[in-house]
Amino acid sequence: MALRRIQKELADLGSDPPDNCSAGPAGDDMFNWQASIMGPPDCPYQGGAFFLNIQFPTDYPFKPPKVQFTTKIYHCNVNSNGAICLDIIKDQWSPALTISKVLLSISSLLTDPNPSDPLVPEIAQLYLKDRAKHDSTAREWVQKYAS
Repeated sequence: MALRRIQKELADLGSDPPDNCSAGPAGDDMFNWQASIMGPPDCPYQGGAFFLNIQFPTDYPFKPPKVQFTTKIYHCNVNSNGAICLDIIKDQWSPALTISKVLLSISSLLTDPNPSDPLVPEIAQLYLKDRAKHDSTAREWVQKYAS
């Protein structure tokens, strides 16, 4: 059942990919994908190419996929291991969601971080207290790790 759903999502991604995102199997294993998100315009991550790993559980879509950044990113909702604090891949997961929607949500997190639910409190504090310094540090990381 999980495999059929994953194959359908792969076909849907091919025919109707989300803006600035792509994803597909990392090799022969349909349960292990690689994804990329291009830094959205008008945000500090603009121009960056961010890579992520997606691991589907065997009971997908009833359990959320594990998604993590492999590209280093300076973001209050992403820690140094690439873990992402995003409700829809944690406790707000629904089988109605797809990888396409997950990637769009992660992409919108780049434009609109959620400092009120941070994974890295220091970055969230800087985001709230000194937005210019936060944004310049984020841009430096894009140059260093994502271009």
